[in-house]
Amino acid sequence: MFSLASLGLRLPSFGRSSSLTPSINIPSVEIHDIEENPEKRARTLKHLLKANHINHAVIYHKLQFHNHTPHILGSAYLLRASPEQLNTIYDEESKVLEPWEDSPGEISKHDWKDFLGKRNYQRAFVDFFEDQMVQHGYDWKALLAEFLFEGEEPLINNLVAGLAHPLIHLGYAYELSSRTIATEALTLAACFRNPLHTYLDDPSYTRPSSNPSTSSLKILHRIADDPRFNGLLDHQGSDNIDIILANEETKEAVLEHWNALDMSDPKKQFEDCQRTAIALLVATHQKGELYDFFVVHLLTSSHAVRILLPVLPAKWHVPLVRQWWLFCVLVYIAQLRRAIKQDRIVDYPLEGRNWKSVDDRAVNGKHATDAHFVKACRAMKEAANLWGDEDKYILKAAVSFAAEFDGWGGFNSKSEEEERIMLEWRKGGGK
Repeated sequence: MFSLASLGLRLPSFGRSSSLTPSINIPSVEIHDIEENPEKRARTLKHLLKANHINHAVIYHKLQFHNHTPHILGSAYLLRASPEQLNTIYDEESKVLEPWEDSPGEISKHDWKDFLGKRNYQRAFVDFFEDQMVQHGYDWKALLAEFLFEGEEPLINNLVAGLAHPLIHLGYAYELSSRTIATEALTLAACFRNPLHTYLDDPSYTRPSSNPSTSSLKILHRIADDPRFNGLLDHQGSDNIDIILANEETKEAVLEHWNALDMSDPKKQFEDCQRTAIALLVATHQKGELYDFFVVHLLTSSHAVRILLPVLPAKWHVPLVRQWWLFCVLVYIAQLRRAIKQDRIVDYPLEGRNWKSVDDRAVNGKHATDAHFVKACRAMKEAANLWGDEDKYILKAAVSFAAEFDGWGGFNSKSEEEERIMLEWRKGGGK
């Protein structure tokens, strides 16, 4: 007879408190209170974040793109970038951002959920959350607690919407102790609300697995070999996620693989997930090609989970990791299930290079103004710091990525619109 522990599944509801829900006890990252720090670098970062918040919309370019300025400024600051470098990054980011536009109307406490998923209400959501901040005595953590955790279908169960940018933004809010970033994170979570939350909110989607595994990488290998996905997709791109979930057979296959991850030892499974995210970015990459833009979000969002676990109530720990794992499964399929060849990492020659060389490329290299590049470098470094890296697997992955990175690919090459989007991202990276 199967047990919940052996299957790693079926807690009563991830949206409700339960004494059965395990926690993931990991040490916090260092929290940097930039609001109170008088040091020049911290003051520069604080002022640039506020300037970005005042001048630039959090969603731009036909409401498709996300404002990554807090991500790259925060990452560069934490990698010891100088005030001058922070200002350069801000100037480069500002070249492609857009000013705020008025929303069609205002949002209030009694109707805010009616506007979920409506990106043209981004300005109204920012205003609403800032007004609610006042009601909480400017306690941004209390604000987050109310709007992330309370009520039916809480926002926390949909942080991977919009390529997980709400989740990433929220991580930086906590790490930099920034109420400015916190209100933006809530705004992104509200504006990019999509049906993915249903799989976390509705207990019927979490089912016992007949073939559980503690290895997320092993499950991805199963997905690569699963014939149910054959012929479904003919290109890469984020639009594939909707195609995958619209097909009943492939949706059931996704749920089967999602539920197969045994979470009976959640801390170990989260470590495994972070290592898998690193492998997906680097071990699916072939020399001479561009790194996958969508896959890098798996790594940077796993880092956000790492930041949040020590500061969130325990009952949300496992659901948050499982939410990330659902995102991982979907992105891997959407990007056409590329072979994960770990020898590309294991056999990579370090040639004397170390984390200092990775940091140097992130802060001083030619891609120092590319938000996703800098975030990825730092995410791998923090994963190595947390879990250890005796075999230097994570270091080799980071050195390889930092040395070979020359832009982002993984877009739908058949679509002129996505090609244009790719060029916009390159421009935003300072190329």
